[in-house]
Amino acid sequence: MSCACGSGRASADCCGRWRADHPAPTAEALMRSRYSAYVRGDVDYLRATWHASTRPAADALAPEPGTRWLCLEVKRAVEHGDTAVVEFVARFKVGGKPAVRLHETSRFVREDGRWYYVDGDLS
Repeated sequence: MSCACGSGRASADCCGRWRADHPAPTAEALMRSRYSAYVRGDVDYLRATWHASTRPAADALAPEPGTRWLCLEVKRAVEHGDTAVVEFVARFKVGGKPAVRLHETSRFVREDGRWYYVDGDLS
């Protein structure tokens, strides 16, 4: 099965391996795996990869019924030591409504060898 992040690789060879107990090696890999988690509705993974200083409650991450993620496009990914920025566009639909375009520049931090999503700015 092809990975939801759009890499063209099998899920087990892409984002699926970061869902196990292996940390994503880059902020971009973590961001792609988080997108895949949104596609699957995997709230536990989203919380585990969200930095504790900004992590929302689990109920705030519950997917809206009828949400269908359509695609992900990574615009840029820049790492500077233990911080990183990843800009992406994701598209999704809720029910029969037109697709929504989510354009975010996300901030990540690496602590103890693991990348975490901190927050992001929407464009």
